[in-house]
This record gives sequence, structure tokens and C-alpha cells, in this order.
Amino acid sequence: MARVYNFSAGPAVLPEEVLKEAADEMLDYRGCGMSVMEMSHRSQMFADIIETAEADLRELMNIPDNYKVLFLQGGASQQFSAIPMNLMKNKVADYIITGQWAKKACQEAQRYGKVNIVASSEDKTFTYIPDCSDLPISDDADYVYVCWNNTIYGTKYNKIPNTKGKILVADMSSSILSEPVNVEDFGVIYFGVQKNVGPAGVVVCIIREDLITDDVLPGTPTMLKWKTQADADSLYNTPPCYGIYICGKVFKWIKNQGGLEAMKEKNEEKAKILYDFLDQSELFKGTVVKEDRSLMNVPFVTGDKDLDAKFVAEAKAEGLENLKGHRTVGGMRASIYNAMPKEGVEKLVAFMKKFEEENK
Repeated sequence: MARVYNFSAGPAVLPEEVLKEAADEMLDYRGCGMSVMEMSHRSQMFADIIETAEADLRELMNIPDNYKVLFLQGGASQQFSAIPMNLMKNKVADYIITGQWAKKACQEAQRYGKVNIVASSEDKTFTYIPDCSDLPISDDADYVYVCWNNTIYGTKYNKIPNTKGKILVADMSSSILSEPVNVEDFGVIYFGVQKNVGPAGVVVCIIREDLITDDVLPGTPTMLKWKTQADADSLYNTPPCYGIYICGKVFKWIKNQGGLEAMKEKNEEKAKILYDFLDQSELFKGTVVKEDRSLMNVPFVTGDKDLDAKFVAEAKAEGLENLKGHRTVGGMRASIYNAMPKEGVEKLVAFMKKFEEENK
């Protein structure tokens, strides 16, 4: 069976050449006679895999030496707890709410201290990013939290919020490696890899070293202390070895594509094809204000639930998979991550044009 164009929000499309490489190495990784799935995480061979993955990520993102890179388990959602446990010295944090994931992170942080919502776009169903140039940042806030790209709602920050000197923490799960980021603007960047980097099961945390201490909230589990993980170079317990191996291959693939500047150019080109069509379509409408549109997740609607369902079903028959919108918002959503080829977006737009003609 031919491969489909997979527009899933995550787990999501991976580069075909990475999958082929992994398939070639499935039974015998580089002559060792076993699969990476079977390999001891304490072996030299796996040490080479994780160290190379970290070095390539550091190079791609230009991560300064005073930041640690941790490959962990538990997904981004586990960091919703780990962040306040490790950072809430004053037991106060400020959150900017731009979607469901920021909201969930905020609710989790409320278990550990006082959480102030300093900006929100919930009043318009998260279809925009609030102005963050002059936020009412709390004097005693330990950090300010954002979700950088909102997978469900298709919005993305284009400017660094003015945190008035407070540490900025960002969940970048759905936009990581899609464009350059200045790591030094953030105290913590973390991301679940299953959207733009690898298979589900790995979360990567990039943390400024001065924020990794033994001074954590009482009761913090050993596994959730960043210092535990940092001191052990992500090998405190058995890490998600195979997932890290695939992430490493994706980092190499991005380097071969020309790095993050090149990825940004390709992603802007792909997104433009889809947004330009949505802006002139009489049937389909994008749901996000233009200046805050994501390059990765593009939600759109017809305005008619039955027509939306018909579109999703007919698109599937054409090999355009996973276009149904998130259950909380309905409609459609095309996730066009790094590994989605331009041809996939062109095929989607061609199908949308045909569907519009047939359903006027």
C-alpha cells in the first residue's frame, strides 16, 4: 500500500528517509548483531547514540554551554508538574493562557502554589495571541509560562513576552525545530517529540543550569527532580532508547536539509500555499487572526458540521489522512510539520478546490 499524506497533530509524520534508515537497522544496528530496541542503555553503543543526538540538537538550536539537555519520559504533560516542583521557590507563578495545553499546565501548577493568569485569549476561543508587551507580572513570580505554538487552535507567538526579568518557561512541543529560536530568551524550553521530532515517548528539556538545584518543593519525586536527571546525563533509569535513536536521526535529517533557517523557509512556503487558498476560498475559512497563524497547525472550517464530516471522509479516500479537527473545536486541522512534503500540501489544496466546486 502506498504511503498516505498524514496531517495528524501527533504522533505525526516522520521523514521517510529516517524511517527507511531505521528499517534497515532494525535487526542489526551497525554490525552489532542486535536492534537498538534490545541494546543496553549502559552500553558504549547507546552512549554514542544519545551523545550524538544531544550534540546535533545543540548545534541545530545553537544551545549555549550553560544549558543542560535532558531526554526524559512522561511526555510534556509530566513537565506540567515538574516545572512548579523545580522552580516554585516563592510558590508563585504567572501563566499566559493561549489554549488547552497552557490551561492544563496552569491547573497542574495550582496544586503547588499561587498561579496568576496574566493574559488569556480564551475570550475568543484562543484564536489569537494576547498582547504580551506590558503584562501585570507578579513581583514575586518564580517564572512566567507560555505554550509557544498551540496545536489545537493554530496560533503561535511571534514575539518574546516581556516577563520583566522573570524566567520564561516555554512548551514548544508543536513548533520545535520548525524555525530558529534564541534559547537564551528562555530559562526552560521543553517539548514532547511526537509532533515534529520522533515517536511518542520522549520529552526533551533544555534548562539553564542555574535553575537545576536541590532546592525543590518538599515531596518532589526523585524522578521529577531535574538535578537527578541532569547529574545522570538522562540515564538515571532506563531512558526511552529507541525513541531517542529516532530523534537523533531526525536531527541529522534537519541538518542535511540546511538547518533551522532552511526549515523555516520551507515551512513558510508550505503554510503560504494553504493560507493563501483559505483566504480566497468561499467555502473554507481559517479560524486564526492572520498575524498569529501557526506554520505547523492550520485549523479551518466550512461552517457546516455535516459538510466538515463529508470533507474529512472524502479526503481520507484520497489518501489525505487525519484532517479532523480536535474534538474540542471541531472542523478540520492540517498539521504540516517539517516532515510533511510540499506535495502533500499541494495535494490537499487541490482536493479542497475540487471539494468546493462540488459542494457550492
